[in-house]
Amino acid sequence: MENKVRTRYAPSPTGFMHIGNLRTALYEYLISKSLGGKFILRIEDTDQCRHIEGAQEVIYSTLKQVGLTYDEGPDIGGNFGPYVQSQRKDIYLKYAQRLIEEKKAYHCFCDKERLESLKSSENCLGYGGYDRHCRYCDNSLMDSMLKSGKPYVIRQKMPLDGSTEFTDEVYGEIIVENKELQDQILIKADGLPTYNFANVIDDHLMGITHIVRGCEYLSSAPKYNLLYEAFGWEIPKYIHLPLIMGKNEDGSLSKLSKRHGSVSFEDLVREGYLPEAIVNCIALLGWCPSDNREIFSLSDLVKKFSIDRISKSPSTFDYDKLNWFNGEYIRSKEDDHLLCLFTPYIKKAVSRSNIDYLKIVQTIKNRVTKLTQIPDMIDFIETLPKYDINLFVNKKSKTNLENSLLVLKKAKERLLSLNTWCHESIYDLLIDMAKEMQIKNGTLMWPIRVAVSGKLVTPGGAVEILDILGKDESINRINLAIEILTKFEEKNL
Repeated sequence: MENKVRTRYAPSPTGFMHIGNLRTALYEYLISKSLGGKFILRIEDTDQCRHIEGAQEVIYSTLKQVGLTYDEGPDIGGNFGPYVQSQRKDIYLKYAQRLIEEKKAYHCFCDKERLESLKSSENCLGYGGYDRHCRYCDNSLMDSMLKSGKPYVIRQKMPLDGSTEFTDEVYGEIIVENKELQDQILIKADGLPTYNFANVIDDHLMGITHIVRGCEYLSSAPKYNLLYEAFGWEIPKYIHLPLIMGKNEDGSLSKLSKRHGSVSFEDLVREGYLPEAIVNCIALLGWCPSDNREIFSLSDLVKKFSIDRISKSPSTFDYDKLNWFNGEYIRSKEDDHLLCLFTPYIKKAVSRSNIDYLKIVQTIKNRVTKLTQIPDMIDFIETLPKYDINLFVNKKSKTNLENSLLVLKKAKERLLSLNTWCHESIYDLLIDMAKEMQIKNGTLMWPIRVAVSGKLVTPGGAVEILDILGKDESINRINLAIEILTKFEEKNL
């Protein structure tokens, strides 16, 4: 067996990739890579009732999108396969039989009705759980029931007294009284292993050295340890991660769920978040660097990550913070890259063939925090919306209906005479015009921007919008504004 760090991400193919699951995968990847080890993908599909068609492909796709490249897995192979539990079903029974032979496990023939009756009443154990009825059956009775073909499960004989202790790398020493532990099922009536049993067998056979999972599984660790001890195997290191919380409407916190917003990687991407921004944000949900740095590429995280910086305290998934991360990543990209990212969203709002998409990218990139914002930001480019004439009135820019009309008439004349229509020439023309009219730049730019956009807030200024729209469309929209303001002026004379 390799004597190096080996972590595994072992999701069940039950649908989307939850933020918590993705964080677990990320931390497992970072632990293995920061320590020079290997990261393994294993699919745990023994619970066929929860299996969703296509979910396995979602797992592959998500890990690929976020850059968590695994060294071994179902689709790439490795020395410890198969890497899908349902393909390993013949492995588990022999290990359960070994424990039976060593008097550490037994066949349990209790039917569903008997087990249900135990749930509703306290038994000799002092709590509502399995009463170990079959644990004490004599061998002859066991043999006869086995020969009769009566359905059974295989249970482990748990200690009746004392306690089980283990040390978690995050939470420290954990002690559980053995009397609180039921004789856990190892093999179900259908012959398939339980989640806990298959986990232990697979982790041992695959040489997994570090088990990473949410703190909600802390109470299950003694069950794992008792299995390792029963087989005489080395117990891996445990790293339990803090809860991820979400903000409720009243300001309180509770465990992150759908009521807080999108909680799956797929949904977040659909909402316009970049995979690298999601990873960066999730990395800081329970781990903090030694300095105040917040922006980390995946390779940066590998270099910086250490287990001792994982916190015990719950962390809060903040969508505002994710927006900030996303905006930072968008602004850090080259325009050509952004053009590829933005184009599908630009096309949702703009169908005109004479529009330069790159100019739109350059205009809006500093204001975009989610890609899905883009269509609403730029819809005025396709069609000038109906707008309130009072948009031309702005106290800060010192504009009113009268001076807005004057500005638009003069701007139209100057712009019509402009031979080269580009950002630089439009800017120079308008700035010179403001000087000649002895007005502030804002007093000139405000009515022009309103006239060509029909909006109070736009992702770019008058110059950028004029450049994007082109000369003919810009003049047409200014003409319309002049007509509206003129009619209003004549009506109120």
